[in-house]
Amino acid sequence: MQQPNDTAAAQQMMRYDANKKTALIAYLLWFFAGYLGAHRFYLGRIVSGLIMLVLFLLSCVGMLILVGFIGLAVIGLWWLIDGFLIPGMISSANNKLINSLR
Repeated sequence: MQQPNDTAAAQQMMRYDANKKTALIAYLLWFFAGYLGAHRFYLGRIVSGLIMLVLFLLSCVGMLILVGFIGLAVIGLWWLIDGFLIPGMISSANNKLINSLR
């Protein structure tokens, strides 16, 4: 006979599996739309994702007067560093999910 605690634990595991963040999705977003901060939005880092998006948009406008390349260089460096930081961001997002399910 199944105990009530077993049922609750099974439901938590199913919710975790349905909502966990994966490295494949994060890296695909990083590679194809990382300059827009898409991987940061996916991993729950909304503020830094918005900063990246706004910086990109301002840099595109700034290219009209030839100063936008500075912002694009900053985004490029940020994008490259994020490639190394994604595993830690995934771990952090999944740990937050685990804590919210308790």
